[in-house]
Amino acid sequence: MKYVALCMAIAATACASSVSLVVGRGIVVDCAGGVARVATSNPEAVDAVVASDSEVLFHGKAVGQATLVVWSKTGVRQTYDVTVEPNLEPLRELLRATFPGEAIEVHAARDSLALVGRASSQAVADKALALAATTSKGAVSALQVPGATPDRQILLRVRFAELNRSVSTEFGVNLFSTGATNTIGGTSTGQFPSASVSDGKSGFSLSDILNIFAFRPDLNLGLLIRDMQARGMLQILAEPNLVATDGKEASFLAGGEFPVPIVQAGSAAGAITVMFREFGIRLSFTPHLTASGTVKLHVKPEVSTIDPANGLTVSGFRIPALSTRRIETDIELAQGQSFVIAGLLDDRVIENLANLPGLARIPLLGVLFRSRSVTKAKTELIVVVTPEIASAVGALPPGSTMPLPFLPPPALGGK
Repeated sequence: MKYVALCMAIAATACASSVSLVVGRGIVVDCAGGVARVATSNPEAVDAVVASDSEVLFHGKAVGQATLVVWSKTGVRQTYDVTVEPNLEPLRELLRATFPGEAIEVHAARDSLALVGRASSQAVADKALALAATTSKGAVSALQVPGATPDRQILLRVRFAELNRSVSTEFGVNLFSTGATNTIGGTSTGQFPSASVSDGKSGFSLSDILNIFAFRPDLNLGLLIRDMQARGMLQILAEPNLVATDGKEASFLAGGEFPVPIVQAGSAAGAITVMFREFGIRLSFTPHLTASGTVKLHVKPEVSTIDPANGLTVSGFRIPALSTRRIETDIELAQGQSFVIAGLLDDRVIENLANLPGLARIPLLGVLFRSRSVTKAKTELIVVVTPEIASAVGALPPGSTMPLPFLPPPALGGK
């Protein structure tokens, strides 16, 4: 009798069925024997509603799992294992539209999302994970990515050209007398050195005879004239070639360093330390390769020279100044194209005038009592930059041979 009762209980209970739902959606389950009672183990995840005498609606409320049992009026009990997953279809559509041709799938695992499949590059995998993270905080990536390829190299050919032209003009007249008309003395604007006369017997002394010197002993009269004109040209040319990895900064300096004394404070007050300051031709650039094959460059060329004329003296040390010209720009070029930075002009004119009051205004003769010094300097800097894409050089390919054979091994026994 016990065996018969056990068989009847097993027959009255059907096997559990698996049901998958999406959050916010439901499914209708038919019960041919009529619905007597419904129960759920997790009402927060799955809700069961009797829709009619023979239909039950399972509604997915939140991500999770639940067991639902439906009792029929005939005494048969049906069990359902229900799993509620998040709605991944919008995310799948977004991934397909954003990365066409990529084999990327999305699966839900409790409160997280997992990206599985293959991505063509690590950049694609990172962007897909970023999109998935907008819908779930626990998004993880299990995408397979092919091995990293060697980074592309960018060769930057730079040409610096600086042309410096200088012109100086000097004119002045100094008169002196060692006894002409019983008068000893001289006239000078003070801009250029003149003769030093003490008295007629001891004569005179000259520290700088300027350009033209004339002296008449019979007249005891001398003349010093400075009339000079000088022209100069200086050209500085540098041709650095720099190689950098995509997205990495490279720099170049052709010049030197000069010492700068620094007075210490505190317990070591008065002590002098030396710090070296760089000068010369400097170039820094950061290249970026674009998807279209062009090169975006952030370029910072700089040319600096020592300028002693504008220096200063600190604690007895003469510190020169720096004359600096600096450029910073962003530009995009195709491989082999060049861009030129020009028109960086530095035009300086220095003029010094000196004259004797009153005497310099005498018509015609007033020129003898005036002096003038004019210095003109004009420099121009030109920078030409040409980027090229270079590939890293690897090992020799299989089957490569040396152009010449190696030396044979030495013979044994000294032969």
